[in-house]
Amino acid sequence: MSRWLFVLLVAGCASPEQGQEGKAAVARGALLLDVRTPEEFASGHLDGAMNVPVQELAAKWASLASPNEREVVVYCRSGRRSAQAKQILEARGVRRVIDAGAMSNWR
Repeated sequence: MSRWLFVLLVAGCASPEQGQEGKAAVARGALLLDVRTPEEFASGHLDGAMNVPVQELAAKWASLASPNEREVVVYCRSGRRSAQAKQILEARGVRRVIDAGAMSNWR
């Protein structure tokens, strides 16, 4: 199997799982964070999501209610910013962060 085909197969298998795990967490009461820009958020977002751009997340996190006790699901356009957001939140003591990756994984 070629390296690229392997990468595509692995990426294709992981994406739905990320979205399903995120959906289940939100159903349990997790905070859903869209870490894209306000412009991207305004053009469409997942129901119930709060917009906190990844570049502002560190500064704004402490102002959210009970931030470290609540399960958090993060998503963005492609998965890059949500991965950054997960690292930021874990570094601030958030115990359970689910990186749902790209918004398209939610379907």
